Amino acid sequence: MLILQNRISPQSRADGELVLPFEQRQKSRLRTVLANGEEAGIFLERGTILRGGDFLQADDGRIVRVVSAEEDLMEVRAADASALARAAYHLGNRHTPVQVGDGWLRFAADRVLGDMLIGLGVTVTALRAPFEPEAGAYAAAHHHHSGEAKHAGIIHDFAQRAGKPP
Repeated sequence: MLILQNRISPQSRADGELVLPFEQRQKSRLRTVLANGEEAGIFLERGTILRGGDFLQADDGRIVRVVSAEEDLMEVRAADASALARAAYHLGNRHTPVQVGDGWLRFAADRVLGDMLIGLGVTVTALRAPFEPEAGAYAAAHHHHSGEAKHAGIIHDFAQRAGKPP
């Protein structure tokens, strides 16, 4: 089994490709197969999210390029920026991973979310495409809540907002 433990800078060549959907590209520990059928094990730092175009180096020195697999998605378009922002707000409020493009939003296909957005007056269409959602505001670290907040956002840090020391 090929062991992949190191993310490396972009390379001009690769010895293999690893085609994965977003759900699997979020896992820091994963047993999978390369496009050629060879078994591979991923052992990366916790919290690592692989993106299409990333490169990994195997313990034996081989280089593997990560490819974002095509997935069933829904694309949101709106008549104006305000309606698109409202759709983004409602998806974010449900902690839905969202890919943001020029005049559109994409998320993993979900009929309930699609119906909700149509009810908001936007256009929702189904498609298959690679999915590269936003990393999010807390992508670099674990997201803490309430009294354990380690970031500067006072929305979650109720003790500081009430005038109490952290």
